[in-house]
Amino acid sequence: MQMKKLFFGLILMGSLCSGRLKAQDSTSKAPIDTSSSDGLFQAARRAAFDNKDYPLAKSYCKRALEKSPNYADIRIFLGRMYTWTDQYDSAKACFEKVLAREPDYEDASLAYADLQYWNNYNKETVAICDAGLKAHPESKDLLIRKAKALTALKDYAAAHIITTNLLIKDKTNTDARSLENRIKDESVKNKIGVSYDYNTFDKQYDDPWHLLSVDYSRTTGIGSVIGRFNYANRFASTGTQFEIDAYPRINKTFYSYVSMGFGDNSGLFPKFRAGFSLYANLPKSFETEIGFRYLKFTGTPTWIYTAYIGKYTGNWLLGARTYITPSDFVKKVSVSYSVTARYYLGGADDFIGTVFGYGISPDDRYNNIQINTALLSSYRIGLTYKKRVNVGNNFIADLGWFNQEYLPGTKGNQYLISAGWQFRF
Repeated sequence: MQMKKLFFGLILMGSLCSGRLKAQDSTSKAPIDTSSSDGLFQAARRAAFDNKDYPLAKSYCKRALEKSPNYADIRIFLGRMYTWTDQYDSAKACFEKVLAREPDYEDASLAYADLQYWNNYNKETVAICDAGLKAHPESKDLLIRKAKALTALKDYAAAHIITTNLLIKDKTNTDARSLENRIKDESVKNKIGVSYDYNTFDKQYDDPWHLLSVDYSRTTGIGSVIGRFNYANRFASTGTQFEIDAYPRINKTFYSYVSMGFGDNSGLFPKFRAGFSLYANLPKSFETEIGFRYLKFTGTPTWIYTAYIGKYTGNWLLGARTYITPSDFVKKVSVSYSVTARYYLGGADDFIGTVFGYGISPDDRYNNIQINTALLSSYRIGLTYKKRVNVGNNFIADLGWFNQEYLPGTKGNQYLISAGWQFRF
């Protein structure tokens, strides 16, 4: 409920700029003449945004509507406040009254669609958007709301057509790209993948490292579940690991990550690993994560805590992540950082990405064996390329360089080459 209030609060603030008639700046502290409808509208916005006094703001709106009952912007503003304060029937009455008089008023359609969508009336949301699109067939805002409702109804094919067309016309549409990623994850039931990582060192180790991974993913009613088998050749010995990852959905805003892994006695993988994260898809194309990772090699296990924030902007997804490790092994708190940038060349499966980081990530299967080797410093630069070959096939390639101080005053380089293939069906 708090996330819904935040979402509608942002929409409500945006409505300051969306009405046909613009009153004076609501942040001004000058006295407001409330003898006119415009003055009462301005007073309502000041009460809502500056003082968070929604009952007073609603009272101003009602007084304004007594003077000007056909003032659509005021009635929509009042409806949005009803929406935000969970007064569903009152909000619905406001929007329907505006649309009955002005069926082509786009802002009323948007506000009504938001109300229905956030109350899980997805069929009604689609109908409202369709009605609005008759007058505004190119409206990106109405189209993206319709696609979200279709996704909630599991009509992925229709939703995908909308996001694809939006991205063809505007590759910088972050809402469409974010939704396309979600549609991609939810619509395809099965996925198999295989990847191979080759690591070589100029000083630290004589032999290269090899890692082969095979995985199978299945989309279920609560989210995707992934089973993975890893085979490694390191230090002239071999080892295996089994992992299972799941991404349970909680609601339209939140989803989670749950993971477990079991390694053999070779020491090339953790004997046991686990992880949990809570993700949130926030307004303004932000996404966040907070969670932990647990690694058990031998002796004392290692707990790592992680936090991430990302934002879609234009063709870019920009992100920053940290891992915090309070470790008895190194007798201090260890912190690693990374910043990422992903540039989309087309759809969700066509992008180039880069990462700059400091420290070892517990989520890197090819390198997390070094997380407890007391590296004095470790710097990383990586490049990723993913290409959608056709409807079901994707190709992935990675290049990486690590500069590691593995002994005091002694640094070495590690080089990574990785290639992978995914098939969706």
